[in-house]
Amino acid sequence: MKVKSSPVKEFYADIERKKLELAVERHKQLGPKRGRPRKNKLYFTEDTENAIIAYNNELDHELRNKVFNSHIHKPLMKMCENLVHRYKFYHFDATTKEVQYEVIAFLLEKLNKYSKEKGKAFSYFSIVAKNYLIQNNYKHYNHKKGKAPVIAIDTQRDLTNESVRKSKQEEVKDFYRLFIEYCTDNIDKIIKYKRDVPIAYAVLEIFKNCENIETYNKKALYIMVREMVDVKTQYITRVVNILKKEYIRLFKIYEKR
Repeated sequence: MKVKSSPVKEFYADIERKKLELAVERHKQLGPKRGRPRKNKLYFTEDTENAIIAYNNELDHELRNKVFNSHIHKPLMKMCENLVHRYKFYHFDATTKEVQYEVIAFLLEKLNKYSKEKGKAFSYFSIVAKNYLIQNNYKHYNHKKGKAPVIAIDTQRDLTNESVRKSKQEEVKDFYRLFIEYCTDNIDKIIKYKRDVPIAYAVLEIFKNCENIETYNKKALYIMVREMVDVKTQYITRVVNILKKEYIRLFKIYEKR
């Protein structure tokens, strides 16, 4: 009976093989130069992705912990830190480091759901982490707002700008409704190729139901369109660009009139 090999051990063996190949290649190109080789500045690499896959397939808990601590924990921590600062998730009642650990704990529950078929690990987990941060940052913000004194809230508000923004939002909302109606009625004039017409209808259908959509991630929206009409991504992009140009053109006319 053949004993099943360890995915984590195979991962470490592959890492060593890559290091050796890289050292041989470097020696061929540069010769026996002194000094250390340059480090890869990318913190989330293909090795990180392979480590996650090995972690998910490994049965031995010690080996799972080993590969997580050596190749997964640090990249995930850095990814969380970048997301916090890039999108300014600063409403948590905790330090950035504490927020990172909170997100890591959440991602640990989701690690086993990842597979190669779901795309790049970095994209997959950055979306999962970002959605978690959005939801919880919003909860903390509402909690803070609820606890703040009314006078403090009023002094922080710019009522003039709020009024202008509200008026602008109503204006855009009105135009948005008219835009969908116009495109639906004139789809044959706007879309040149007949094969693109079903795609345009699918995109407009998503526009109509935008209030019911939980995530506006581009990849997720493309998947929604593909579920409605089985087409390649390039055709969806073409239709979206056409509708985008039409949106800009019609909005200029709407503002003037």
